Amino acid sequence: MKIGFIGLGIMGTPMAQHLLNAQHDLYVRTRSQVPAVLSAATVCATNADVARAADIIFLMLPDTPDVQSVLFGSEGVSEGLTAGKIVVDMSSISPMDTKQFAQQINALGCEYLDAPVSGGEVGAKAASLTIMVGGAQATFDKVKPLFELMGKNITLVGGNGDGQTTKVANQIIVALNIAAVGEALLFASKAGADPAKVRSALMGGFAASRILEVHGERMIKRTFDPGFRIALHQKDLGLALNGAKSMGVSLPQTASAAQLMQACAANGWGQMDHSALVKALELMAGHTVSQ
Repeated sequence: MKIGFIGLGIMGTPMAQHLLNAQHDLYVRTRSQVPAVLSAATVCATNADVARAADIIFLMLPDTPDVQSVLFGSEGVSEGLTAGKIVVDMSSISPMDTKQFAQQINALGCEYLDAPVSGGEVGAKAASLTIMVGGAQATFDKVKPLFELMGKNITLVGGNGDGQTTKVANQIIVALNIAAVGEALLFASKAGADPAKVRSALMGGFAASRILEVHGERMIKRTFDPGFRIALHQKDLGLALNGAKSMGVSLPQTASAAQLMQACAANGWGQMDHSALVKALELMAGHTVSQ
């Protein structure tokens, strides 16, 4: 199959690599040097060229304006599309804008799936991502074999935009859990208990979670290399709060987590893994979890 992939970052590179390893023809576009693991891919001069060459075009980009630019900017994907092609946006962006993008792509005689992911760099490398998909059943069925090369838990949630809505919900849950784990380990450490042993004990009870397992360890060992950057999670919580405002919904705990991430960004920690949210809590407490 002829596949395009635009967005070769921390997540996009291993995802594209899985597609290439499955012997598909891969066409890529990147502003920087193509990673060595994708040396067998064909490098295109423009995003439009990727769309001309490929039957299915994947995007894995940081934010809504990036997707809009890649799709509809000068020499964008839309300029290279012909009827019958499929655009799959695996970025995490605005659900409302996603619906508009889908309509514009559909008007060109092409199909559109929003398919944001959860699982971070680890999941991308292990091909174990959770993929939340919005779009038509028939289009999902065509692309699902490719999703299965990148992830394990793959769900068609509903129509266009519903995948992004699910991802926003995911990011709310993850952020609140990171904050909860950070507060718990900070409390234990300040009280004089060994946070590593506390975490081990909690992993055997009802408080056990993937966040406690992975990010709790990061907090204790101070391993804050991303992962998934605070700046990106901050963006996702912004999507949640903006959406909540438009719907007249109050999300007080989400707002609190967003402020903790804002504090991290203000202190220059925005490029750290989102588990570094604990640093904002530590700043207020005058104590670090590892002490």
